[in-house]
Amino acid sequence: MSLLIVGSMALDDLELPSGRFRNVLGGSATHCAFAASSLTRCRIVAVVGRDFPARALARLRARGVDLAGVARADGPTFHWSGKYLEQFRSRVTRFTRLGVFARFEPEIPAAWRTGGTVFLGNISPVLQARVLDRIRRPRFTAIDTMNFWIARERAALEAVVRRVDAVFVNDEELLEWTGAGNLFRGIEALHARGPRVVVVKRGEHGAWLSDRGRLAFAPAVPVREPVDPTGAGDAFAGGFLGWVDRARRVDRATLRSALFVAAAVASFAVEGIGADTLARVTPARIAARRRVLRTLTVGC
Repeated sequence: MSLLIVGSMALDDLELPSGRFRNVLGGSATHCAFAASSLTRCRIVAVVGRDFPARALARLRARGVDLAGVARADGPTFHWSGKYLEQFRSRVTRFTRLGVFARFEPEIPAAWRTGGTVFLGNISPVLQARVLDRIRRPRFTAIDTMNFWIARERAALEAVVRRVDAVFVNDEELLEWTGAGNLFRGIEALHARGPRVVVVKRGEHGAWLSDRGRLAFAPAVPVREPVDPTGAGDAFAGGFLGWVDRARRVDRATLRSALFVAAAVASFAVEGIGADTLARVTPARIAARRRVLRTLTVGC
């Protein structure tokens, strides 16, 4: 099988407790692909500028990621700069420069348009819908979104949600989107909009999965010294969907296992700068982190 990832590839400037770092490899598609690449075959559809380093593409290819859907356009690559505060509990965006991403029109190679698992990263729901229009008989489809799209393109987002199997969202975005008073009312409200699966990411407080209302919870792997949380949510989605893609069927047991795999993979994301640690993740290391999670939940 294969995981088709449509999203951003970016360069990030990060101000962290450990120092300042410039032109760090980032973007939703990048983090998702690094996370999923030890589990399944990954394909990326994205756009980068002329300034995007060839060595970054080489790192992805070294993980077996197919970059035939990555276009190189005239202009600068999507560039984000942020500073983390309060032990990573909040962050301040210094600037967001869309560059060539402002004109992004996903072009899906013909050979990629049938079957497989599809992840539509944190991009405009209008673009997410266009990708869905071009995919035939996908095995499993999922989207991620954020408060920007919830506020600016709610109608388009609601239309997309009716067409996909799963939605990834954090707890604050879920409550903003649905207007619910608590997490579980929010999950119910999101199910009513169409998706079978709702995954609520809560950072260091773990994640909830709802499969048609049947709940599962995975704690976060304890990380003694987090370094950089940028991209952890996309890595979580990559781990989850990488596991789903390799499974024979997408039943409740598969989804629950995927939740724990996702929590394990996301823990690697916060241990290094950008995607550095994700680029070295192996199935054996993921299995070891899953064993840690089992010790945290045994007897529950």
